[in-house]
Amino acid sequence: MSSGGRTRVKICGITRIEDALAVADSGADAVGFVFYEKSPRHVDAEMAALLQAALPPFITTVGLFVNAGEKQVRDVLAAVPLDGLQFHGDETPEYCGQFQRPYLKAIRVKTGVDLLQCAALYKRAQGLLLDAHVEGIPGGTGAVFDWNLIPQSLPLPLILSGGLNVHNVSDAIERVGPHAVDVSSGVEVSRGIKDEEKISRFMSEVARADYKRSNR
Repeated sequence: MSSGGRTRVKICGITRIEDALAVADSGADAVGFVFYEKSPRHVDAEMAALLQAALPPFITTVGLFVNAGEKQVRDVLAAVPLDGLQFHGDETPEYCGQFQRPYLKAIRVKTGVDLLQCAALYKRAQGLLLDAHVEGIPGGTGAVFDWNLIPQSLPLPLILSGGLNVHNVSDAIERVGPHAVDVSSGVEVSRGIKDEEKISRFMSEVARADYKRSNR
């Protein structure tokens, strides 16, 4: 967990150029493209390449996959020079590490999931992204999980996800102290369509929480 400093922000499920630019203008650190066909936020490689090309420098781009075939990931990487990968399925550490890209491993948190064991298993991951466990839905659910299930001694950087929005992200940062937060549905007007005002308010709430933590 973070010991202080600025909380990084990733906004996931970008499907439109205007949304990508709104994220960049907001000061967020990263955008996420969903390459999972069952998701309402799915984009193909051609669209993702257009979105990435529209972004200014120094915005990290992350591709989200769920139990994708190795060829699918490599085909996307051939078309879109992503900075990192995010795996939301049952991928093994060996699978995740084969693409010559930093990766995040998403863990759907519920009672009984040993996050310390997950961190040890995926020790080469850039971080663990903790999301809510909703049966049959690998992410983007808008559901919040019990933050008390997160161990204090997690040895990998923690990216907190799952139901974050303008109303709870400040409390989440104060209580959990994550390295980064990841939001998708919490800044949308409808599934896959982001709201510029919500993005701006979300970023303001993150900054407010960071300010409060640094001035304790």
